[in-house]
Amino acid sequence: MKYIPLVLLMLSFTSVLQAQDCGTDLMVPKKGAKSTIKATTGKAANMSKVEKSDAEWKKILSPDEFRVLRQKGTEVAFTGKYYKYDKDGSYRCAGCGSLLFTSKEKYHSGSGWPSFYAAADNKNIVIHKDRSYGMERDEVLCANCGGHLGHVFEDGPKPTGLRFCINSASLDFENKEEK
Repeated sequence: MKYIPLVLLMLSFTSVLQAQDCGTDLMVPKKGAKSTIKATTGKAANMSKVEKSDAEWKKILSPDEFRVLRQKGTEVAFTGKYYKYDKDGSYRCAGCGSLLFTSKEKYHSGSGWPSFYAAADNKNIVIHKDRSYGMERDEVLCANCGGHLGHVFEDGPKPTGLRFCINSASLDFENKEEK
């Protein structure tokens, strides 16, 4: 009985790490390979045009959107509204409306999150090194508002070989048919 709290603590910590890793267990890096993903630095890394206080963001975002976009949270794998979403259209930032991805570049990676092999326009995203949770990953941010979108990995399909692993809570979908 005295070990039950310890086991529960270990299980909850494991589930946090699983929710944070965005499917990194899918990655099969080549021996000696260096990352081809370039972190954006300098002016491009500080492109945020939309600046709001946390109170202002909380007024316009749902609690889940705020946790992901503003606090760098991650939704639990296989639970996001766009994980198995296959309509034709565009994915925009839920914080500011910037065009981020399109359905043409979306694919089913099996990671548990919506996955894209390319951004709609690389000018609309920023890549930063993320060393949280004892891992080193490449974080994807909205260049317009600085919102956390997810991470990008080098285990995606051709033609780019990239997997943008993005939280559904950071996205709004614009249906091509409804435009």
